Amino acid sequence: MAAGGPVEHGFPHLETVRSAVTALYRRLSYEGLRTFAASVALADVAFGDGDDLHLGAQRVARELVRHFRLPDARLIVCFREMTHAADVELAAGPEYFVELNDRFRTHRQDIGAALAHEVAHVYLHRLGLTFPTTAENEILTDTVTTFLGAGWLLLDAYREHGEASQKLGYLTPEEFGYVLAKRAAVFGEDPAVWFTSPQAYTAYVAGRDRARADERRAPLSGAGWAERRRYAHDRRESARHGEDRHHSARPRPDSPYEFTPDGAGWKVSFPCPVCHQRIRVPVRGRVRARCGLCRTVLECDT
Repeated sequence: MAAGGPVEHGFPHLETVRSAVTALYRRLSYEGLRTFAASVALADVAFGDGDDLHLGAQRVARELVRHFRLPDARLIVCFREMTHAADVELAAGPEYFVELNDRFRTHRQDIGAALAHEVAHVYLHRLGLTFPTTAENEILTDTVTTFLGAGWLLLDAYREHGEASQKLGYLTPEEFGYVLAKRAAVFGEDPAVWFTSPQAYTAYVAGRDRARADERRAPLSGAGWAERRRYAHDRRESARHGEDRHHSARPRPDSPYEFTPDGAGWKVSFPCPVCHQRIRVPVRGRVRARCGLCRTVLECDT
């Protein structure tokens, strides 16, 4: 939790975020993800001025447990002085003890955001979905929280007022915007109207622009002129230097696509712009590809 300190910006965790989206699709399947078509509504996790702190926190926790389809899980919420925003004890259940930073006693509008991250921890614990390191697991948790419809609360908790700042979660504001835009494209949402924080809206727009750039990368037909020209150059160079037809050819270390020999011809693999699983299609001009994981149909010019 950044409270008054500097807030990291940009997309430093983007590869882990993309891996998290792929892992979520693989674990839940297309059908499982469709059950999260509705995002958490602000009215369901809002705090009124007259609400009791502890009863209100328990009510919000129950709403988030319901949203994450954890009917038999019970969260016991308390408050204490701590460095982080919140912490959850991941035991066998069905009761889970969540501690919230004392700061939320006076910042009650952000309790829903803090609890969303902790309930997602419980959800991932139940799924058995983890990444190798603690840092990667926190990125996974923020990504899953957002992609499943509760993470917009975390982004909306990002605010800057002069020298003061607040941000919850481990993703940067722009990365939250990126995942939120990915979700919005899948479920046809417009989260831009939900934000109460102007900084959150700005970060969402930046993330949305980055997400849309994924849809304009070659060999997708929507790639821009410069991208198409570079792809054509890389394709020619890969063919020219590909005498050893037992090895793949990645034109540049940062290239999103990779050419692989296939009989007398070549195939190109590239990440799906929706779920980021790699897709492999023949290099033969215009082709239509269907991602086997997220079922997206892609128009390609290979």
